[in-house]
Amino acid sequence: MDKFRMIFQFLQSNQESFMNGICGIMALASAQMYSAFDFNCPCLPGYNLAYGLGILLVPPFILFLLGFVLNNNVSMLAEEWRRPQGQRGKDRAVLRYMFCSMAQRAMIAPVVWVSVTLLDGKCITCAFCTSVPMETLGNTSHPGLSQGEMKRVLARIPCKEIYDGQELIANEVAVRYLRCISQALGWCFVLLMTTLAFLVRSLRPCFTQAAFLKSRYWSHYIDIERKLFDETCAEHARSFAKVCIQQFFEGMSTDLAAARCHPPRKAPADAGEATEKLLGITDQSTMNMALKSWHRCKPPLHLHSPALPSGNGWGGGGR
Repeated sequence: MDKFRMIFQFLQSNQESFMNGICGIMALASAQMYSAFDFNCPCLPGYNLAYGLGILLVPPFILFLLGFVLNNNVSMLAEEWRRPQGQRGKDRAVLRYMFCSMAQRAMIAPVVWVSVTLLDGKCITCAFCTSVPMETLGNTSHPGLSQGEMKRVLARIPCKEIYDGQELIANEVAVRYLRCISQALGWCFVLLMTTLAFLVRSLRPCFTQAAFLKSRYWSHYIDIERKLFDETCAEHARSFAKVCIQQFFEGMSTDLAAARCHPPRKAPADAGEATEKLLGITDQSTMNMALKSWHRCKPPLHLHSPALPSGNGWGGGGR
């Protein structure tokens, strides 16, 4: 258990490495899902295109959304985007940096899915089997077939066991032709994504280094500030609950002592320590006001600003 606890603490302290690991696992999972997926083309003229393109595009979209769902910074980005201006301005460059960082990680699994699908070729073969160039590959002089019947025969190319148009075009010829096009598109897609990743990761910081460093710094600050605020709230809630419970049992002890003529027990020594951690916020309404003001009127990022009447600006200045 200690080893698992150490690993969990390491992942919590290294969130970027943790998210990279999650994205890598999702990429491997997407490739494994496609290899385990039972691809069954309907082999019907009106359904082949929808089925093939659906398998090519819908799962990557789901994986893209899932990459955002698994990213803890989504709620932080939404909160920073929707919060009121208050005493602290919102830098759109920081918000764009946060969104781009999440989008880059979320794109890994969809890119893997599309690449594997195109290189495999089944989706393109199913979707565009009715568009095989008959003038080049087939027997256009085959008599007795209307345009609709020819489409119905070509739609059965992915289903070798029911294909009955060998006189029109050989099944192996059409499949090889479509798979060749699909693999060419797959390698072009891989090259395009690799080039874009290189440009984003390498060239962008070179042209806007100062803005890039500023956006990255304040993005880390927002994340750390939220974590520290949550930790402080949890510590305050723990101390508040501890003092409330102690006061409850002290009152019960006093009542019992008065009824049974026993002296009340002495209060524990750590009650004063818990009271000090409350920082003067000792009732529900004041705590609710502080939490509401933190969202509506965050204090300015200036450590040596002049003393404010309420300390942090939540005593009425942000209303």
